[in-house]
Amino acid sequence: MEQEPHVSEYHDSMVALLEWIWGRDYMAPGGEGNVDKMVAGIDLAGGRVLDIGCGIGGPAFALARKYGAHVTGIDLEPQLIGRATRRASELGLSRQTDFRTVSLGPLPFPDRSFDLVFTSGALTQTEDKSGIAAECFRVLKPGGMLTCYDWLKSDAPISDDMRYFFKMEGLTYNLITLAQLSEYLEDGGFADVTMEDAFAWYRRESRREYERMRGEGRPQVVELIGEAQADHMIEDWRSLVVVCEKGELRQDYTRGRKPLTS
Repeated sequence: MEQEPHVSEYHDSMVALLEWIWGRDYMAPGGEGNVDKMVAGIDLAGGRVLDIGCGIGGPAFALARKYGAHVTGIDLEPQLIGRATRRASELGLSRQTDFRTVSLGPLPFPDRSFDLVFTSGALTQTEDKSGIAAECFRVLKPGGMLTCYDWLKSDAPISDDMRYFFKMEGLTYNLITLAQLSEYLEDGGFADVTMEDAFAWYRRESRREYERMRGEGRPQVVELIGEAQADHMIEDWRSLVVVCEKGELRQDYTRGRKPLTS
């Protein structure tokens, strides 16, 4: 069956706000500090990294500049890839980074192409979890690593508060539990799977972000995206705080290794 074309979800106002919250070139919590945490202890000098869901390029730039990696960033949204490509040129990182628009389905790379697969927030939106786990495994070299930061759900059924958050976000969410993510990776062939619950950290961060947005930062948000969009996004963040503080929306750092014999 032919897949339906991807519908762009990240409008300019949302991207501008995410950069205001998380830093220039970033569309996921923690900014560059989160990248450092995700690759701590991994030697990337001269290595090849695949950044799945690269957005506007922030993690790829850090991995290239700070860690000496060559990074291929992929995303479903061509306007994000365009911005990442232009920004790489501005930063003098065009030789160390390569950004490509992809479609849903198998990754467009040969087997054993990368030393590390990096993904921050992208598995959250992926419906075919087993398929993406298998593709990450396939494109990794033996001994290569997968590292991801993801938004997950609790064991409880999806609540009305979570449904309201989804509505305010306007993004696709396909949330699973921490245990389910571990199972998908292990079933996909990954060994030494480790998981670190970051729920407490982002519960605090989401509250701090919301208070800044609706308080002293509101004039900046209005100037950046206009009053109507500012009101919408501040309410969006309020709904985010609700599901984070209830423990329904959770965050996790996960790693897995492709065995040397694979």
